[in-house]
Amino acid sequence: MAVNQPLRIKSISEFHHFRNLPKPKHPLISVYSFEDMKKLHEEEPKSIMLDFYSIALKRCVNTKMRYGQQEYDFDEGILFFISPGQVFSIISNAEMQHEGCSLLIHPDFLWNNPLAQKIKQYEYFSYAVHEALHLSNKEEAIIIGIIKNIEEEYHSNIDKFSQDVIIAQIELLLTYAERFYQRQFITRKISNHKILALLETMLEEYFNSGSINRKGLPTVQYIAENLHISPNYLSSILKTITGKSTQQHIHDKLIEKAKQKLSTTNLSISEIAFELGFEHSQSFSKLFKTKTLVSPLKFRESFN
Repeated sequence: MAVNQPLRIKSISEFHHFRNLPKPKHPLISVYSFEDMKKLHEEEPKSIMLDFYSIALKRCVNTKMRYGQQEYDFDEGILFFISPGQVFSIISNAEMQHEGCSLLIHPDFLWNNPLAQKIKQYEYFSYAVHEALHLSNKEEAIIIGIIKNIEEEYHSNIDKFSQDVIIAQIELLLTYAERFYQRQFITRKISNHKILALLETMLEEYFNSGSINRKGLPTVQYIAENLHISPNYLSSILKTITGKSTQQHIHDKLIEKAKQKLSTTNLSISEIAFELGFEHSQSFSKLFKTKTLVSPLKFRESFN
């Protein structure tokens, strides 16, 4: 394995063995307690990648988790989600002191069930760790209750209803998480509006600096990286505050600048399209008409 490659853990059984946990009762789904995970390896991998889903409710005293380029101290109850193929690392310099539990779900457990595709649509599985869900005591109790139900079900005698019951509980947990995230976006209005203000400033500077002519329209990834948040988290915040996606905000700024140039300069439509990063004026005209319901030429004529 290359030095910088993450350690890939392919199965839940392999994960339990890696963390010196008891052997899982079921090969495709497991709940384990963080109190049973006392120490990291002396040569802990710099990064880890799982081939299964992890949903963790965690309280930590001396442990940090790195996900992407951000670190997060688990000094309060939070819920975070990792999907297969995402890379993360755990940092702890001493014996780990943490509480909570984690639900591991292998994609094969969901095979041939609608949740296998639906689970991929929950945006919070691609949020960064510092964008994790902060739970109230009541919310935490709800999540713990569902996880305990899942654990009790797969510890019971397996019958033809077991998988359906567990999947229904998983879907309930994910629905509650969606609700709690929406609550978090609302209760953090001040910080979220600051992000919106930073986005507007960034777009204004990008368009005014001539970057759009050299680099084209800024991508959602570019915007998110410069705001130090994940693309999906940014999208969720903006949808909650404004009802628009990040891409729509980028296009709105583009149309605003196009209107300025059409109404205050003598530049041709092709020249304006070029200044706004379009290789072909037809593409610019099509987008402008889609957004404003009139062509750039008709818009300009309305000022004469």
